[in-house]
Amino acid sequence: MRMSLDQKIGQMTQPERLHVTPAEVKEYHVGSVLSGGGSCPADNHPADWVAMNDAYWAASMEADAGHLAIPILYGVDAVHGNANVRGATVFPHNIGLGAAGDPDLLERVGRVTAREVLAAGVDWTFAPTLAVVRDPRWGRTYESYSQDAGVVAGYAERIVRGLQGEGILACAKHWVGDGGTEAGVDQGDTVIDEEELRRVHVAPYSAAVEAGVLTVMASLSSWKGEKCHAHRYLIQDLLKGEMGFTGFVLSDWNGVDPLAGDYGEAAAMAVNAGIDMLMVPERWREVIGELKQQVKRGVVPIGRIDDAVARILRVKFACGLFERPQPAARQASNGVAFGSREHRAVAREAVRKSLVLLKNKGGLLPLDEGARILVAGPAAHDRGRQCGGFTIEWQGVSGNAAIEGGTSIWEGIRAVAPRAVRWADEGEVSDARDFDVGVVIVGEQPYAEGLGDIREPSPVRPGAHLSVAPDTLEPYGNTLEFAALHPEALRTIRELADQGIPVVTVLISGRPLVVNDELAASSAFVAAWLPGSEGGGVADVLFGEHPFAGRLPVAWPSEMPGGNGRGGTGNDGVLFPRGYGLQPR
Repeated sequence: MRMSLDQKIGQMTQPERLHVTPAEVKEYHVGSVLSGGGSCPADNHPADWVAMNDAYWAASMEADAGHLAIPILYGVDAVHGNANVRGATVFPHNIGLGAAGDPDLLERVGRVTAREVLAAGVDWTFAPTLAVVRDPRWGRTYESYSQDAGVVAGYAERIVRGLQGEGILACAKHWVGDGGTEAGVDQGDTVIDEEELRRVHVAPYSAAVEAGVLTVMASLSSWKGEKCHAHRYLIQDLLKGEMGFTGFVLSDWNGVDPLAGDYGEAAAMAVNAGIDMLMVPERWREVIGELKQQVKRGVVPIGRIDDAVARILRVKFACGLFERPQPAARQASNGVAFGSREHRAVAREAVRKSLVLLKNKGGLLPLDEGARILVAGPAAHDRGRQCGGFTIEWQGVSGNAAIEGGTSIWEGIRAVAPRAVRWADEGEVSDARDFDVGVVIVGEQPYAEGLGDIREPSPVRPGAHLSVAPDTLEPYGNTLEFAALHPEALRTIRELADQGIPVVTVLISGRPLVVNDELAASSAFVAAWLPGSEGGGVADVLFGEHPFAGRLPVAWPSEMPGGNGRGGTGNDGVLFPRGYGLQPR
């Protein structure tokens, strides 16, 4: 049976779960559904996801005279484990995995992530991010493995093998240059020549394509003023042509919207540039209608539609989607492995290997398990803060309630050191001299994407990935100086140090920050990045059960970068170079 135009365009469409029913999946021949950040079924446990996906799958497979049985693809942002779901194993974000410097570990992380994605009845993760970060002001810095393109390329191969080796689809993103925008502005403009674009930002995708990645997501950013979503040279000529990518290209969230004032024209621009599947969370019915008209008018050649659909179907066959039973009947959907001890052991290993020791005056670390330890700081007992963005909610969560399983850093310390005490009040520490050492755990609040940028507020672009679009997109702050962003941290460190006890500072952050004052006031200083659900891994290293092994994946700044330059990737204003990390014996 030949596919109709309606069926073809339906396969090219990806609405968000809150805006499409199973009945509409069948009626409009929808090819894929996604969950946006924080968009989860009630109760948000694996069984709830399986039941939801069962309904979508059954609708897509209900063949009749007007509908072909083509299984639907369901996609999620499982970017550091399947962290959308309660009880998941949450891994360190990519910057921490980059610090670990262990490609074999990364492949195992990919396999565990894939198993927990499959356990929720899901087939596709929008990962890995292959950005090469060039400025720590970027709110997505923590999604980058390294500022070094060769490191990211090497990791790209291993994470793709890990994810797709367990039967889900990986999605290399965001094509291309998203980590190189001027001043680190999310969805901004990457103003570099083609030689640098290829050498720095294209290189990781070449490795991913060689490893067999089956989907690629376009970037919401621009290259020299031209939107990547409408860039035929980058998508059609370079990625699909020169690089030989045979999978399909997906747009990002509402990536069609800013291309043109007329929605039909915008959709045509994206498809003609080489976008095969359109992520249109709410306006999916409209884009189907508009794209049909663009084909009938000859603006979008039917050959381009046929190529897009062939790519989508080829990927569905390649990942075994047509052979799989409904999600509830799949072996991996029984939830037994979800958040298991074995999976958490891999995450804890990743935490241990990701920690970077920046200072260790007098050999303070490792700590003695029998020491009298005062643990302080707002991040000491906060699993949500440890996990960062893309955890349960798009912007992440705070506190412990939503992160089921795992341990906070305080819980890890308490399990090792019976004489440790946590200072939970915000008042003065009047008796710090009764302790041998203070451990102060501080850091950034969770954030994701542009809301993590360091810059001045700016107007929201059309279709911005926000549940409620304000007049301006508020960034995390306008400085990388941690003392200005979170002055309470330095107060706590100094309060303990002024009473004569040595202080170990553990920094939870998605990027390197300007911490000159905090470093000076601390006897030891640890960059813990965003370690995820297994805070016990931090304690493993603080007490010497495992050594410090992490190395900086990006340069650590001594001052706030200025202007539109790509701060932190050269030698100016660098406190610690990439690759730095003390390793006490």
